[in-house]
Amino acid sequence: MSARIECAGLQVDPEIHALLENEILPGTGVEVTAFWKALAVIVKTFTPRNRELLAVRDEMQAKISTWHKAHPGADYDRAAYTAMLETIGYLLPQPTPFKITTQNVDPEIAEIAGPQLVVPVMNARYALNAANARWGSLYDALYGTDVISEEDGAVRAGGYNPVRGHKVIDWARDFLDAHFPLNQGSHKQAAHYTVVDGDLLINQIDGSLSMLAAPDQFVGFVGDAGDPSGVLLKHNGLHAEIQIDREHSVGRTDAAGVRDICLESALTTIQDCEDSVAAVDAEDKAVVYRNWLGLMRGDLSESFNKGGQTLTRSLSADREFTSPSGESFSLPGRSLMFVRNVGHLMTNPAILDAEGNEIFEGIMDALFTTACSLHDLRGASKGGNSRTGSMYIVKPKMHGPDEVSMAVDLFAAVEDAFGLPRNTIKVGIMDEERRTTVNLAECIRRASERVVFINTGFLDRTGDEIHTSMEAGPMVAKTAMKGELWINAYEDWNVDTGLNCGLRGKAQIGKGMWAMPDLMQAMIDTKLGHPKAGANCAWVPSPTAATLHATHYHDASVSQIQAELEGTQRRSVDDILTIPLGDCSKLSAEEIQRELDNNVQGMLGYVVRWVDHGVGCSKVPDINNVGLMEDRATLRISSQHIANWLHHGVITEDQFKESMLRMAGVVDGQNAADPSYEPMVVDGEPRGNAFDAACRLVNDGVVEPSGYTEPTLHSSRLGRKGD
Repeated sequence: MSARIECAGLQVDPEIHALLENEILPGTGVEVTAFWKALAVIVKTFTPRNRELLAVRDEMQAKISTWHKAHPGADYDRAAYTAMLETIGYLLPQPTPFKITTQNVDPEIAEIAGPQLVVPVMNARYALNAANARWGSLYDALYGTDVISEEDGAVRAGGYNPVRGHKVIDWARDFLDAHFPLNQGSHKQAAHYTVVDGDLLINQIDGSLSMLAAPDQFVGFVGDAGDPSGVLLKHNGLHAEIQIDREHSVGRTDAAGVRDICLESALTTIQDCEDSVAAVDAEDKAVVYRNWLGLMRGDLSESFNKGGQTLTRSLSADREFTSPSGESFSLPGRSLMFVRNVGHLMTNPAILDAEGNEIFEGIMDALFTTACSLHDLRGASKGGNSRTGSMYIVKPKMHGPDEVSMAVDLFAAVEDAFGLPRNTIKVGIMDEERRTTVNLAECIRRASERVVFINTGFLDRTGDEIHTSMEAGPMVAKTAMKGELWINAYEDWNVDTGLNCGLRGKAQIGKGMWAMPDLMQAMIDTKLGHPKAGANCAWVPSPTAATLHATHYHDASVSQIQAELEGTQRRSVDDILTIPLGDCSKLSAEEIQRELDNNVQGMLGYVVRWVDHGVGCSKVPDINNVGLMEDRATLRISSQHIANWLHHGVITEDQFKESMLRMAGVVDGQNAADPSYEPMVVDGEPRGNAFDAACRLVNDGVVEPSGYTEPTLHSSRLGRKGD
């Protein structure tokens, strides 16, 4: 590594230094020396506070573990347990009722319900795909997934299959009839769409004339009014465009010339610097920041080879329409973007402080991602993302209100450093740690002028649930966790608390990820539960999934559901504090082994890609070869669950070692077609940084800070990069 560059007492890696001075700051109005001075002051101010908060985490965990050791098992005294949590400051009194006052929030967050993508910003192609997923082809989403069955000759393989195509068109027309019904007839029988005197008329095949049952659902068109190439409809705040082209291969087979139905899909996207990336040093952080910079400047592009051709992807432009009254208007062509910064725990060697210590990565992210966003806030590309002049940062893995307060104060210091109006930086609070859950209202109150997002991150939340109560006893099987009282109470509590704190019409209340990107019919069948629960956004793993999930927000009016739920409190803190302990003596040896193997295989499949290839989020085949989206949150569950069962003797050390070796062989086989993959087992013996990292995640799981996987993964990845 080249010699570091001294800047205001900080020791900066040359790659980060060059990126900041040559690419990020030009055009922002911020002087180079002013940036480094501000960062140095903020590091000096917030580092001791950050360390104190981490120490509080450890102190509280030690006290909870000590209590459980003295009161083991499922029959512990609930009242005494709650009293202990109150005594140590873990459980705080609920605040006096209040409403958030956040202002200047874009409508995609405040007013409209819809899917939300989460994507690793470190991968430019994925980042662009997500940003461009604001609009998606319903025909493509249906044709390419299992939502349309392959029965009766409707197979997906090979070239275009007209049998399958007809099923797609029928499904899509049923969607139109359900949500944009006609006063008579059907979209299936449409022969011509036309605009006359501001009204949408639909000629039917039988010669009859129809209109929309709710004429105000027609909001625009493309092309000539008499023969439009696009008809824009609106329902529950979301747009759908009927695209017409009689020369198109699909349109020329359709009586009305319809070639596709394009749905407004991923209203918002979280461009992630955290769980889904593997950024361990200055080289990696430069990629993260450069991609976010390109998104904020609007000039990010990525070239790639597909089918022997070089293709270049860039950000989509806004979409132009004519209103029924004949006036031109545009709709955003891109998803509104949040950036998820790193939490309070990790440091990064990209920048060292005056004492030669790595600075906290979350502090670095706050300065750098905001500096990139200045191009959107006041630079040449002003308003390309936020049309209200706001920047949106999701802050993960915060434990309780004091940690939220630190994030709020940090963002205020960043605003002062860059001369931004107070509360320009909005905050998304991930409700994914138990201390945040039970104190959620107070967490929201601490950020009441900035909060625009709360979310039930049930994956990390489950990892924290296991770790916090590690000494209480063995947990139920991971596969049974979703049926436990605490997790269902947690989901309801999040929605009710958010609504009672005034988030309706001002902020998002979100739900977690659908982790099976190949099982879209199952998603269609189940994920409607998220908007029906009162969540105005929910995570999806791909643009295709966003388009399919968008149909759910036509099926359910989230604003109406939230209005009905507001003022309720369906669950109690006692419900949430019910520890998911299991009587593992009732499990057979085969059931225990299957649970262990499943956890081990998933853990190894993810860790080997993280450590050896620097892939922070990927579709990893599970033990049954079903592709699952895995990131550090899913790894946290698997490693903590194994650690819990090992700690309490449900499984033995030898049993764990045997499963590790056998499942490593399974993972090696699943990756055999990858020429860059290096096996974890050679001649029957384990090898490599990845296998060692997975072992340490379990063996050190009881003492890992909050059960987080980052420290082990980062050190192992740095070792791998140094080989």
